[in-house]
Amino acid sequence: MAKGTIPISAFKARCLAVLRRVKQTGQTIIVTKFGEPIAEIVPPTPAPPEEPWLGKLKDRGKITGDIVAPAADPSDWDAMGP
Repeated sequence: MAKGTIPISAFKARCLAVLRRVKQTGQTIIVTKFGEPIAEIVPPTPAPPEEPWLGKLKDRGKITGDIVAPAADPSDWDAMGP
């Protein structure tokens, strides 16, 4: 990657445009003050791809017993009250 340079005064005046250019082109920019490098503007590292969350827990659970039957005995439901 090639590196460009820009004086601090020009960077201050066009900061957002310079940052946009760095992101779009991937080119590093060195900010200088009186010809001396004081900062490097580098493109962001690419974000890792997101893993799909659906199905992530597949094969991690274990069904034991009857999953259709009620958890409590239906004859006890009247005793529970409203």
